[in-house]
Amino acid sequence: MSNDKPAVPPFDPAAAGWEPYGHEGFIGLVGPFWARKAGDSYEYAFLAEPKHHNRRHVVQGGMLMTFADRSMGMACWYANGKRPQATVQLDMHFVDAVQIGEFVEAKCEVVRRTRALIFMNADLVVGTRVVATAKGIWKTLGVS
Repeated sequence: MSNDKPAVPPFDPAAAGWEPYGHEGFIGLVGPFWARKAGDSYEYAFLAEPKHHNRRHVVQGGMLMTFADRSMGMACWYANGKRPQATVQLDMHFVDAVQIGEFVEAKCEVVRRTRALIFMNADLVVGTRVVATAKGIWKTLGVS
């Protein structure tokens, strides 16, 4: 089935300085995800593969949500001194379709911290094109 878009040129994340991570559990099924050092934290990305497509042959929204949750959670984990945490809320807005072969990056930011909660925002981008936005809240476990 054609999606009426030209083929995306191949991209090699490893050649661009990215390293694969998260090959266990659920992420092992949908990944690999890619990471690279950025200051005190990391940047996260994934390469859209045929296994990620929906019935319209673009990336399934659930894949973008999974990627946002993991990327924001990892950015939060580093910002929180690597303390155990859990996602308590994740809101997502889908802005543009992601084509198979595109490289999606998460631009994550800590918005606010309380003793037990961390509020996060993220833009998922392909190059400079925003494809989704996310807002979420993570709870530091063991803190009331």
